[in-house]
Amino acid sequence: MGDLLSISSTMLYTAFILYLIATFFFGATIIDKRTSKKGGKAEKIGITLTLIGFAAQIIYFITRWIASGHAPVSNLFEFVTFFGMAMVLAFIILYFIYHLTILGLFALPVAMIVIAYASMFPTEISPLVPSLQSHWLYIHVTTVALGEGLLAISFVTGLIYLLGQIDQTVRSLRTFFLELVLYSLTLIVGFVIITSTFGLLDYEATFTVPTNGGEAATAAYHLPAIASPNGGTLETENAMKPWFETPAWMHGADAGRKFNTVIWSFFTGSILYILIRLIIRKRIGAAIQPLLKKSKPDLMDEITYRSVAIGFPVFTLGGIIFASIWAQIAWDRFWGWDPKEVWALVTWFFYAAFLHLRLSRGWHGEKTAWLAVGGFAIIMFNLIAVNLVLAGLHSYA
Repeated sequence: MGDLLSISSTMLYTAFILYLIATFFFGATIIDKRTSKKGGKAEKIGITLTLIGFAAQIIYFITRWIASGHAPVSNLFEFVTFFGMAMVLAFIILYFIYHLTILGLFALPVAMIVIAYASMFPTEISPLVPSLQSHWLYIHVTTVALGEGLLAISFVTGLIYLLGQIDQTVRSLRTFFLELVLYSLTLIVGFVIITSTFGLLDYEATFTVPTNGGEAATAAYHLPAIASPNGGTLETENAMKPWFETPAWMHGADAGRKFNTVIWSFFTGSILYILIRLIIRKRIGAAIQPLLKKSKPDLMDEITYRSVAIGFPVFTLGGIIFASIWAQIAWDRFWGWDPKEVWALVTWFFYAAFLHLRLSRGWHGEKTAWLAVGGFAIIMFNLIAVNLVLAGLHSYA
């Protein structure tokens, strides 16, 4: 099993590197097409590297499945990694339909951020808890990831539309919110950076935490404790003293550690954003906009709509129908207002409203682009905040 896990990890890392290199080649096509007709070669190299990277990620998936004995979608590392793979698959399909290199320049970095985010969670293989020992695990989770991967492409094309069409020379609410979206992406990068840094340093601080039963439990932090567990006592010598306690309303054994991680992500991501602004001396959106002069807004709008039109029914199957069936089997009820279930329903209603406004009210262009960005924000809130902060029946994931 150890050899298979080693191959699996190597293939995932290889895929990440290939996606990174492919992004540079897709970027080169934009520069080349301005000055010469050599963009075709860079485009072919970019999509070839993407296909090889996707094949490497499939090998990661298969080898980890063989090593674990079950589909590798049972914890946060595995699910988020599969979500990133679904995004790449959606991009590949759309590329061969539309042959848009600009899509690769934005879709691959977002997928890489997602994969990098996944790698920050424990990668060990653990036995499945009883409620996960079902074929519905594969059906429900993989369908949700595929649906969200398609919906994520609508975010990419919506972002391209907004970056290309909103006047960056004028300060307005539109430029503010667009920059806020880019800032939010840097927060995820900040999470990856800070977690990787202290992971390499093998940092750990231990707290003793009282439980409702009167016995003391142990909570291990892998980042310096800005927020300690509620009622917790630091046991590790020479570790940084906490600034304050995690609010008592954040339930769950790992609530303090998760809340601490969120704080560090905001801190590191904000510093990263400030450094980028100091280097480029302008808003990030204003720096990107010149690259999008030749993007076709109508085509971006079309892809945004089609991504939602395909991704929404797939998500409906996985996140609502299959999830309810599995909930009935595992917990003897179709619905229980668990935080994960609530936000899945919020996501469903949002994209249903997207399609309603598009088809019935004639919303196109900038309006639907903003909706696509908002929908992805809900998906990421469900993926990050709900998993890191809120506790529920899905906390085992």
